[in-house]
Amino acid sequence: MSHTRYEPARQRLQRSELAVPGSNPGMMEKAAQSEADYVFLDVEDAVAPDEKERARKNIIQALNDIDWKSKTISVRINGIDTHYMYRDVVDIVEQAGHKLDTILIPKAGVPADVYLVDAMVTQIEMAKGLTNRIGLEALIETALGMANVEAIATSSRRLEALHFGVADYAASCRARTVNIGGLNPDYPGDQWHAALSRMVVACRAYGLRAIDGPFGDFNDPDGYILGAKRAAALGYEGKWAIHPSQIALANQVMSPPEKEVTRAKRVLEALKEATAAGMGAAQLDGRMIDAASARMAENIVNTDNAIQAKRASTP
Repeated sequence: MSHTRYEPARQRLQRSELAVPGSNPGMMEKAAQSEADYVFLDVEDAVAPDEKERARKNIIQALNDIDWKSKTISVRINGIDTHYMYRDVVDIVEQAGHKLDTILIPKAGVPADVYLVDAMVTQIEMAKGLTNRIGLEALIETALGMANVEAIATSSRRLEALHFGVADYAASCRARTVNIGGLNPDYPGDQWHAALSRMVVACRAYGLRAIDGPFGDFNDPDGYILGAKRAAALGYEGKWAIHPSQIALANQVMSPPEKEVTRAKRVLEALKEATAAGMGAAQLDGRMIDAASARMAENIVNTDNAIQAKRASTP
């Protein structure tokens, strides 16, 4: 193990992340009652320019008035290249920052993009005496952002997660796509694999959560599940839901199956017994297991523990 190590950012259960436009207060109420682990209230792409000021006010009211229970609540602000962004940060954090868990920064291209938001949030927290530390998350959804993803991952101590924004990423790369997050049959395999793989490595190297973005066709649950499974296989721990019907699918795929959890616990028990006997490795079901097996098993058990804790805390 290297002497250089980045401690994991704050861990949050983020299997499903429901996107809710700030221009629709009724959807926010329903989101609070949903089974989503995470909800982000959007004032960026899902909101028309003429509606952004009203959406911002709706979000502030929703943060203050709605009982979000055990959900993690985030707000996707407008990009730093717009004149909406500064007012998003100032108004929302000043008026509802005590109810906010994270801010999602769209189209992050360089580390300074995250630094700018960090500096603003830090000043507002100090000025208002906020005691909860608001986390930051960044969307990697441009060619520039992916080219700088490793540097972005180390840009702020507030940074907790990176999200893969496949739609804008496809547009930025001028990729030919059939559906947001879907696969083009002309490509021999998964055309998003290289980007997903690079981003998850950056996340895991620097202690961040890796979250997969949207799948546009909410009438195609099979396509959604396949996309989520590919992301989970690479190490992603959550996926967006742009429609309530996708929440259960994300929770299902991003939760370790009971059989997998049971085996992980057996691995840890077998290695515990091997250690007590002075051995560094062991055999389980005809396969060799060692310290690397333990680290993989611990990941599974820790995720299951977080899921069980949420279920126990939900009325």
